[in-house]
Amino acid sequence: MLSVAAFCEGRHAQAFPSFGSERTGAPVVAFCRIADQAIRLREPVLEPDCLIVQDPTLFKVVDVFAGLLGDGYLLVNTNKSFAELHLDATVNRLPKGHAVIVPATELALKHVGRPVPNAALLGAFAALTRFVHIDSVRRAIEEAFPGKVGAANVGAAVEAYEFVLSQQHAASAA
Repeated sequence: MLSVAAFCEGRHAQAFPSFGSERTGAPVVAFCRIADQAIRLREPVLEPDCLIVQDPTLFKVVDVFAGLLGDGYLLVNTNKSFAELHLDATVNRLPKGHAVIVPATELALKHVGRPVPNAALLGAFAALTRFVHIDSVRRAIEEAFPGKVGAANVGAAVEAYEFVLSQQHAASAA
């Protein structure tokens, strides 16, 4: 849906998953490129501008931060703090305001009634990075999920967007 949101803005985008050698039970990595020009690359993203971590238990299994650029963004789905996740060193090497935590699963449960954090994470991504606008995220969600399901997911995305904006505002005021 992130690539669709970029398309809504007239940009070029590519999205693809990587399942590794095993699909069942193995961590899944997904990539998305967004650019103003046509994208010719067809390979995994080795130096991401942003990491969206849906499951923080992966920190113990996979080197999630490999290749993250020094001015990159980090978005983690959890209600724990970076200190509780033992990520202070990682977060401190990023520019201030480039790392946020959002309780996306909780927001999905509240709005959708199921633990599907994807839409909430897209809303949070829009607020954190400004790579796509929240209206484009809304359109992408509504296109993928028309009706009540789409409206519920839009609700989760918008609340996550506002959650991240309030975190950023509080951090800049501190």
